[in-house]
Amino acid sequence: MPNPVNEKSEKSQFVIDDDDDYYYHETEAVFEDSIEVEEHEDADNEEFVFEPRQFTWRAAIVGSLLGCVVSASNLYLGLKIGWTFGAALWGSIFGFLILKSLSRITGTIFGPKENAVCQAAATSAGGLSSGFVTAIPAMYRMGLMGNSTPQDDVVALLLWTASAAFFGMFFAVPLRSHFVINQDLVFPTPRAAAETIKNLHRAGSAAAKDARDSGIAMIVSFCTAMFWAILGFFIPGIFGTVHILYYIGKAASYTNMMDADAKWGWAFNWDFAFFGAGLMTPASTVFSFIMGELIAFGIAGPLMTSSGYLNGRIGFPPPPIVGSAQSWFLWPGVGMMVFTAFSELGVRGPSLYHGVMGGIREGRNVVRSWRKKAALVDASGYVSKDTTPEHELIPTSWWLGGLLVSGIFTILVMYFNFNVPVYATIGAIFISFLLAFVGLQASGETDINPTGAVAKVTQLVFSRIPNPDLQVVQKTNLMCANIAASVCSQAVDMVGDLKTGHLIGASPRAMLGAQLVGSVFAIAIAIPLFIVYTKAYPCVLDSAATSCQFGVPAVVAWENVAKILTGDGKIPRESMILTFVCCALGVINVVVRHKFVPDRLRPYWINLNAVGLGFINPSPAVAIAMLVGWAAGAIWKRTSSRTHERLMYSVSAGLIAGVGIAGLVNAAMTIAGVKGGLVKAGCGHPGLGYTLC
Repeated sequence: MPNPVNEKSEKSQFVIDDDDDYYYHETEAVFEDSIEVEEHEDADNEEFVFEPRQFTWRAAIVGSLLGCVVSASNLYLGLKIGWTFGAALWGSIFGFLILKSLSRITGTIFGPKENAVCQAAATSAGGLSSGFVTAIPAMYRMGLMGNSTPQDDVVALLLWTASAAFFGMFFAVPLRSHFVINQDLVFPTPRAAAETIKNLHRAGSAAAKDARDSGIAMIVSFCTAMFWAILGFFIPGIFGTVHILYYIGKAASYTNMMDADAKWGWAFNWDFAFFGAGLMTPASTVFSFIMGELIAFGIAGPLMTSSGYLNGRIGFPPPPIVGSAQSWFLWPGVGMMVFTAFSELGVRGPSLYHGVMGGIREGRNVVRSWRKKAALVDASGYVSKDTTPEHELIPTSWWLGGLLVSGIFTILVMYFNFNVPVYATIGAIFISFLLAFVGLQASGETDINPTGAVAKVTQLVFSRIPNPDLQVVQKTNLMCANIAASVCSQAVDMVGDLKTGHLIGASPRAMLGAQLVGSVFAIAIAIPLFIVYTKAYPCVLDSAATSCQFGVPAVVAWENVAKILTGDGKIPRESMILTFVCCALGVINVVVRHKFVPDRLRPYWINLNAVGLGFINPSPAVAIAMLVGWAAGAIWKRTSSRTHERLMYSVSAGLIAGVGIAGLVNAAMTIAGVKGGLVKAGCGHPGLGYTLC
């Protein structure tokens, strides 16, 4: 997409002398236009120190090193429980502590925009673990890599990591206009990161009192969430997940209520990260999310299981078993999310048309520049909502050229290193673009990136490629899905960083520079970490292992879906019928909301994208935690709207960051051999078949 036409600003501008070498390096000039820098655009920005340079090597390197720590933890957590967490808040807070100290030592300026660059580098360096906790281990477990080990395949894995890092990053740049500017989605964690950075830099400003109160609120919420989560490592039945329904059902001798908790996940989890996300998430999204969970895992799923049609809550069982609630509702949920996301895109026709035509125009201008012809100009009269100065936007030639080079590189890597046909990789790239909209829509609304669902759609598409060699079919199935999941993950990270930068007023060019540096660090750290883990725990890559320190749930899911879709498995007919119905509902709901629902009622209208997310998320405790967070915020706003307005984002940021840091601490303790779950209070009764911790 092209650079949007900006509304002209009447604010004065001034020139920074090139002789002023404050933070200046020639390489930094690639990301920072040193000729014109716009003055503070609003009263909020006037609270902060003026920054002549936003992108600095110290911020990019410090952020990348912080991201490497998160990458190590994410690989461990991804193999252990199938979940990872982002590095945005980690990079924001600890980047501030390190860079503030450096700025005092060197006597240089350090402000919120450079802080945003640091957190963007941390996000990029810490977020490249998805392939190493899903598709790649699955291929080793299925024997698709022959008799080789990760140590033998270093070059192939390194090339794959590079293609995933850069392709996904350039892929995301043009999506900023739709999700950050036009839709202005919440993006809870990126918004919390922006608020965190602002609060950290407000001391001594005109808003000193508010900043002090916000800082105290953030520190208290951060410490509470962190220490609570660490206590949960040792006492999971009280400080982790509280099994209320189980103990009520046990006291009443009501097995169904005990099963609702123990087998279907309807428990209360002290997940402060999702408490914080719920504080920032609109009511319609929260209630729609829990409605999807209730339908799939509270009503229909249990009824279908008790009748013998389904086989429990989670898993991807082989034929002739129809499936679990997770596998059966996966496709209706994905269909609803896909069609809702693209319907949202379709109803914004003018911006979409302008973006497409502008992209074509910019591509023609590149060719015309080679032929020494004058560039075509935009005569459409379209005015973008984006007020970012033109010299701070990412030129179309940058991301388009990067996308072209990284796309070709991906095709070559897939063909020569993984035997994936060229047409399949091209198809996966096209599908990745479509499904990235789904991931961004869900992440922007609920802070949950459904990369698993995106991967399953791609696996379905590539389940029957015309090749007689089953190994080639299965490897294509997994690696094409790996492309889609990695692109979705990187796109969400990149657009999330651009959201943080937008809220702070940071330059998109500077954020792209930080992502580029962070990606280099991510590539350097990902392969050694994967080799260390798989060498220390060979059972990760051995599907015949009877016991393993890692549960590898995500790996097992990818492995089983690939076997089912490329073998004798199929999607149940009834599930497909519901999928078509959900797709139609997704389109109808968006059209009705935009064309017929009054503006004052739209915030309360059902969000079918969130309902679909509830269908595919087999952990109702997550939705319950978001509901608790939203309810606490609603009570807070009603009782003290002023403090809610001033402190809500700070509290949210503290809660999310606290859980993230606790995750690192808990991972380090586990690797060091510290035994968790020492206190078994509240962990059920194994003798009765209920082990809850």
